[in-house]
Order: sequence, then C-alpha cells, then structure tokens
Amino acid sequence: MPRPEHEHERRTAPPAGSGGGSGGPGAPAGGGKGRPLLHGFRPGRAIAGTAALATTLLFAGDAAGSWSTPWFVVFPVVFGGLVPAAGAGLVHYALRRRRFAISASKDGAAAPASTSGSQAIR
Repeated sequence: MPRPEHEHERRTAPPAGSGGGSGGPGAPAGGGKGRPLLHGFRPGRAIAGTAALATTLLFAGDAAGSWSTPWFVVFPVVFGGLVPAAGAGLVHYALRRRRFAISASKDGAAAPASTSGSQAIR
C-alpha cells in the first residue's frame, strides 16, 4: 500500500548536472527534471547508525578472533554516538522548522495561523 504524500514531506532530487550528487540513490534517473525522494536526509539517524555499525564491527572482530573486546565497550560507543546524534537531530529539526516558517511567510497565499502544528488544519 503506497504511503500518502503530504505537501510538506514532498522533496525532489536535484536536476542532473547541478552538483547535487553523482548518480547516487537520490540522483534522477536518465537526466530527468528530478523525481521525488523517498525521504529527506536525517543527520541524527546517520550518526546513530554509524555508532551502531562501529559497535557491530567491534564485536564481529571479537567473535572472529581478530581482537578482544570487553563487554562493557558497547556502552561508551553506543551512548557516545547517541548523544551527538540527538544534538544533530535537534539542530536539523530547528533548521527545517525555521526554513518552513520562512517559506510560509514569503508565500503570497494566506499562511496558516501557526506552523507549529498545534492549530487545527484548515
């Protein structure tokens, strides 16, 4: 079942040749005008995933016999990744919310009373 699209979630890939990527997963296929991306970039999740991957690699090396990793190493590695991930997520959220508020105020149409989502949708 396809996920319903919301206007504020719709993003498009950069046009070909704009320097927005070199054929990666978000690049448009065939040099088109751009296709909707499945989701936006989430830096907090990327940092948290990197910390989880580092933990996995540490214990995989231990299991393979390449080195010895004490059991308690998991805590500083995971929490050492979750703290900056939370900070990056908060900064990204604040920037995204600010960008949305600025674009709503510059729009020629009547902007909603609140962009925080606490008001009823008209």
